Amino acid sequence: MENKKPDNVVYTVEAGYNANVLPYATGVGAPVISVGDVVSWKSRGIDNVNKELGNKFNELKLQYEKLMEEYEWNELVYSAKFSFEPVIGEIYHLYRDAQGVNFLSLIGPNEWNKEHIGTFKLNSDKKWMLLNAQDSNFY
Repeated sequence: MENKKPDNVVYTVEAGYNANVLPYATGVGAPVISVGDVVSWKSRGIDNVNKELGNKFNELKLQYEKLMEEYEWNELVYSAKFSFEPVIGEIYHLYRDAQGVNFLSLIGPNEWNKEHIGTFKLNSDKKWMLLNAQDSNFY
């Protein structure tokens, strides 16, 4: 009975008194060791990542929609009828005649009474930049 130690004393014959090197609390007065809430940390991380990726997706979607709109306007202008070589930097107007054929002109919409589709400017990349559109449902 004399070799028996009380329950609150950490002692082994091989290691002796080794409470200071153990990875867990060994006494009643030792600080509480608690495992952090990893699930809530993961949930917050997933929410943050999903929000970030959602924002990036929406940004790319808007860029794609803008690119498709530019493509459709350029397709409309390039498929229109014109008998001159457009000059880079000049402003041109796209019209629809009585037969429904689109044509490009230098004449402004307030100078004659034709169905005006839009006003465009040709940039150095040969891309038509929309400056003003009467109705965006023409393409």
